[in-house]
Amino acid sequence: MKSIDLNCDLGESFGAYSIGNDEQILSFISSANIACGFHAGDPRVMNQTVQLAKKYGVAIGAHPGFQDLIGFGRRAMAVSPSEIYDLILYQIGAISAFCQAHDVKLSHVKPHGALYNMAAVDTSLGEAIARAIAHFDPTLALYGLSGSKLIEAGEIHGLKTISEVFADRTYQSDGTLTPRTQPNAIIHNSGDAIKQVLQMVKEQTVQTTTSEIIPIKAQSICVHGDNEHALKFVQELRQALSNEGIQIKAIR
Repeated sequence: MKSIDLNCDLGESFGAYSIGNDEQILSFISSANIACGFHAGDPRVMNQTVQLAKKYGVAIGAHPGFQDLIGFGRRAMAVSPSEIYDLILYQIGAISAFCQAHDVKLSHVKPHGALYNMAAVDTSLGEAIARAIAHFDPTLALYGLSGSKLIEAGEIHGLKTISEVFADRTYQSDGTLTPRTQPNAIIHNSGDAIKQVLQMVKEQTVQTTTSEIIPIKAQSICVHGDNEHALKFVQELRQALSNEGIQIKAIR
């Protein structure tokens, strides 16, 4: 039976604000990327989310982003590679402390939002991220956009890399995600999103916004936990994959 990792960005509540349905979603996914307090999350939420991920046997990853709570980490920032190194190291250390407290292993790192997208096309930023991870713990895996500079940087630094694809995002002809500032960036129809996922997983290709079919390496599928329909969608997606004989399984 073929298997695929299904990951979700979680732990994005903070203070008095509750975002997503973390516990319900955790029962349907195989890997969780937990916000580290910069773009979202706070110490209490990080602690609770690590405990929940352990409860459901889900692989735990750090989800570091820009220190931009107001913009949810989705705004590009002029940050140097050395600053990126510090941001990544600091945030991995924070989530790792909670993992240690609950006797569970941190398995991977997946940058968030604008940082993720910038590192996908900027070699120096990708290198800074990969170097920080390798210095902290070279056994950690690095999630990155399939075919990106971030994946290349991870491989150069000897990290296990996991090529990620997105269920509800459209793709450009160069393999990058359509910017959220454009009206066609998000796939709102769940049927269309599931169709795209099945194509990426089964055929290792994706159709771009210009109707080109380009190759793509799909090792993990991302679903967004902050979407109001996230829980319903992840249930439908998991069922569709199961119907195709595809098992949901973390990449340990």
